[in-house]
Amino acid sequence: MDAQQIEEGRRRWRARLDRAVAAGQVRDADFTTLSGVDVDPVYGPPEGADDPRFERIGWPGEFPFTRGLYSTGYRGRTWTIRQFAGFGNARQTNERYKLILRSGGGGLSVAFDMPTLMGRDSDDEHSLGEVGHCGVAVDSAADMELLFSEIPLGDVTTSMTISGPAVPIFCMYVVAAERQGADPSVLNGTLQTDIFKEYIAQKEWLFGPEPHLRLIGDLMEYVTDAVPDYKPLSVSGYHIREAGATAAQELAFTLADGFGYVELGRSRGLDVDTFAPGLSFFFDAHVDFFEEVAKFRAARRIWARWMRDVYGATTERAQWLRFHTQTAGVSLTGQQPYNNVVRTAVEALSAVLGGTNSLHTNALDEVLALPTENAAEIALRTQQVLMEETGVANVADPLGGSWYVEALTDRIEAEAEEIFDRIRRMGEPHQRWQDAYGPMTAGILQGVEDGWFTGAIAESAFQYQQRLEKGDKRVVGVNVHTDTVSGELDILRVSHEVEQEQRRDLTERRAARDDESVHAALAAMTEVARGSGNLIPAMLDAVRAEATLGEICSALRDEWGDYTEPARF
Repeated sequence: MDAQQIEEGRRRWRARLDRAVAAGQVRDADFTTLSGVDVDPVYGPPEGADDPRFERIGWPGEFPFTRGLYSTGYRGRTWTIRQFAGFGNARQTNERYKLILRSGGGGLSVAFDMPTLMGRDSDDEHSLGEVGHCGVAVDSAADMELLFSEIPLGDVTTSMTISGPAVPIFCMYVVAAERQGADPSVLNGTLQTDIFKEYIAQKEWLFGPEPHLRLIGDLMEYVTDAVPDYKPLSVSGYHIREAGATAAQELAFTLADGFGYVELGRSRGLDVDTFAPGLSFFFDAHVDFFEEVAKFRAARRIWARWMRDVYGATTERAQWLRFHTQTAGVSLTGQQPYNNVVRTAVEALSAVLGGTNSLHTNALDEVLALPTENAAEIALRTQQVLMEETGVANVADPLGGSWYVEALTDRIEAEAEEIFDRIRRMGEPHQRWQDAYGPMTAGILQGVEDGWFTGAIAESAFQYQQRLEKGDKRVVGVNVHTDTVSGELDILRVSHEVEQEQRRDLTERRAARDDESVHAALAAMTEVARGSGNLIPAMLDAVRAEATLGEICSALRDEWGDYTEPARF
């Protein structure tokens, strides 16, 4: 890009910034260094300089959004501190949520226990010993009411990390809001709902891929009309990276999944400029600082280009990639766990310098158990120290133009494009999938069926483990600097009484409800499932009648069947 084009871009950026200032969209804050030196909102090439890279780098708030979605950067609005929490029963988790909000958290993020993630009730035989242990148990709308007791759902944004039974959980959330007296149409939050990553990495599915896509398409249609600010999909790379993928694989698999959901929306006749702004993303922030910064910058650039050039999005909002970040759980070590505070801070800083929209910081003891209140507070304060003390929110994309960061960004982008080409080629023989959804979705479905994704991740994980065992990759406290004076941590333990109490509550709720209404609502929902109508209204009726999560999912399993992953060697 020549000097004239760069200066034209600078003028466009300055005009957008001036409009934001005039509209009161810039925070009233001290934008100086610790020594009192004024800093500019963004930096770029010197006036009159050419930079052939700048077409790919650009200015904040302008296509291809490498440097961020907003001209103001974090001067306009800082990232949302959204701490992931959930344990035991709804009452216990409700207290933790109130603590997070009192301590300065800006939004909530729900962790569900394994039975809930698998669409099973707490008294299911498969749930024995698992209730409340890796998240909160939610069996019905009554639990959702307790979970958000005295937390106004019309005012708080909530993220829910669940995919297989995401749609009935969403219905319970809507019903809990109704019972609070809130207008469901104003709800704002994010539901993960990303079933592709379950087949690729996490393995928490209920049915085969196509019934899940039916549910996701129904949800996309429903919220577009009825809950317009709600984000029905958070496409997750986090679990893909935690399974052992490289940074480029995390980026490519995640964005390919996102393109698949765009094709799903288009197959339903939805306008891409209308539904695409409801898609968000969820990435891992790992410990290789500069690689992570580059990954986030490349993600925005790739998404914007594909949305404009491949899927025809004409508005900026439809081209924006908005993402939440969580620091890398897989980087935490049980050995010398206080080192995890340092790892988490470095990872969080990479997410911030990469322009994340919201952030969760892991607690130092999460490798051993659910976080204690003390560890959760340290994790929260880590974000607040970064936000309030370090000056990172003063300048948009402060690493932009770095030769190293830009080279890494370009390289990760190129690797991702090669993977996209491979996925699309895998789908070419499958005309039915291409006709029903689109070329990327066809490739994803074939890759799932062939085990290509899981095989690629397993190979990457194996290669890293080999380097770790040889000592080529070093982890402090694990294979280097292993001497320590630190002792064992006191960890949070979930009592077996939680499971007993949850099962008792569930029994009492079943006894108190109108079983005839429940069975009628489930039968009506199943009838819709047999046809092509939207399932959400019928499922809401079942939830309002106090049908449980397990009952709803069992009814759909009976209709659609289970899914078992093919054995591979």
